[in-house]
Amino acid sequence: MVKEKSNSYWIASTKETNYPQLSEDISVDVAIIGGGMVGISSAWYLKKEGLKVAVIEAKKILEGVTGNTTAKITAQHHLIYDTLIKKFGENIAQQYANANLWAIEEIAKIINENGIDCDFIRQPAYIYTQSEDYIKQIEDEVKAAQKLGINASFESNLPLPFSIKGAMRFDNQAQFHPRKYLLPLAEKIPGDGSFIFENTRMKNIEGENPYTVITTSGKITAKYVIIASHFPVYDHFGFYFARMYESRTYALGMKIKEKFPGGMYLSAESPSRSLRSQPYEDSELVILVGEEHKTGQHKEASEHYRKLEAFAREHYEVEDILYHWSAQDCMPLDDIPYIGRITSTAANMYVATGFKKWGMTHSVVGAAIIRDQILNRQNPWEEVYNPSRFTLKQSAKKFFEINADVAKELISGKLEIPQDTLKDLKEEEGSAIEIEGRRIGAYKDHKGEIHLVDTTCSHMGCELKWNDAEKTWDCPCHGSRFTYNGEVIEGPAVNPLQRLKIRE
Repeated sequence: MVKEKSNSYWIASTKETNYPQLSEDISVDVAIIGGGMVGISSAWYLKKEGLKVAVIEAKKILEGVTGNTTAKITAQHHLIYDTLIKKFGENIAQQYANANLWAIEEIAKIINENGIDCDFIRQPAYIYTQSEDYIKQIEDEVKAAQKLGINASFESNLPLPFSIKGAMRFDNQAQFHPRKYLLPLAEKIPGDGSFIFENTRMKNIEGENPYTVITTSGKITAKYVIIASHFPVYDHFGFYFARMYESRTYALGMKIKEKFPGGMYLSAESPSRSLRSQPYEDSELVILVGEEHKTGQHKEASEHYRKLEAFAREHYEVEDILYHWSAQDCMPLDDIPYIGRITSTAANMYVATGFKKWGMTHSVVGAAIIRDQILNRQNPWEEVYNPSRFTLKQSAKKFFEINADVAKELISGKLEIPQDTLKDLKEEEGSAIEIEGRRIGAYKDHKGEIHLVDTTCSHMGCELKWNDAEKTWDCPCHGSRFTYNGEVIEGPAVNPLQRLKIRE
């Protein structure tokens, strides 16, 4: 049975960080907004080049998206290469493939050179299908990958406890423990004029050349700024909120009686099912991931955990479900991340976002591209990831779909009349209620105390939806998430929700 409290294995199995909060105004060469894999990798690269850096994280480093990943290091990004060739041509597809194959080897190199023990294991990666409808797509993807120099093959059978119709295999991919990899790199950043600051939230950015980053506890002056906050919390008129949407998936970490066969597996069809194992104490933890949906657009989020558990128990003898967590991913218009200068006119401001569930390789690719741009070096993958690209032919349909959906949620949220009242709330339950004609978010904690917030998202005014699985308020428009008492969990929102009180 899935335990009540959400808990990521990656976070639970590593020590908590304790970096200071920014307490005074400082000046550095590079200010980095966000302490995930992009932020820490960028800071590590740039400090090695002699630059002074400051990483700021709103809460704790490596506990956001990076701490809730599947942690597959692979260039196999679902069925993408045939699509890239058809949409953009072989040159762009080749850049994408080369960048991600390089990232696998770069992570391996960093691990070896720095003596990092992070459960790095080479594994084959598979995309499988149980439907005849996906066979041709997989066959076409194998041919496309082979054309780009990837070691890919078609497989008819896999060592899984259910039958398949076919699969694609990529050899020499990898997996690891992301926090065990990144925490040692983070330790090398502070000192000699460089910093990591936790519990330091960005509020705004002012000026240019240099920039002034305004935070909740001080200011940072820097020539260069990197927005590494997953969804950009500052987009310099790049309109990223109209060029991406956010998606959630769910994960179980479980012990099974069977020996897991090795390899990393992902279904071609929906609902998605991803499987891999992870060394755990004297045995192994099997990680099952799936149940994707757009953030804030669900009726009962906890149902996704129940469906994953049902799948696990149907195919394995499950001894225990030790961990469960959820992840959030930015999904770009044309399937390619945005990495580089945040806009074509921005001087010295950079972004890395839109990784579409493939953040382990793309975080390293992003850090390398931005490092090279800051140092005025040529990078071979700049073109494919250029954030200023927008080709109407390839992106128009998705652009209108995303923004029509946003408009629908904005309007429907405002017209929605909540039916629940405070007296109906059970302990550890949340709901939208109506008080004096106003839509209010209410949550009753385990002590019976009521927490009330304005459910209008502080980003762009969409009405938030209650997430019963994580006890959060989620935005169905742009993916911002808030605690039950209104604190920001994930952007693009930077301001908390308005807290409300019941009149005595």
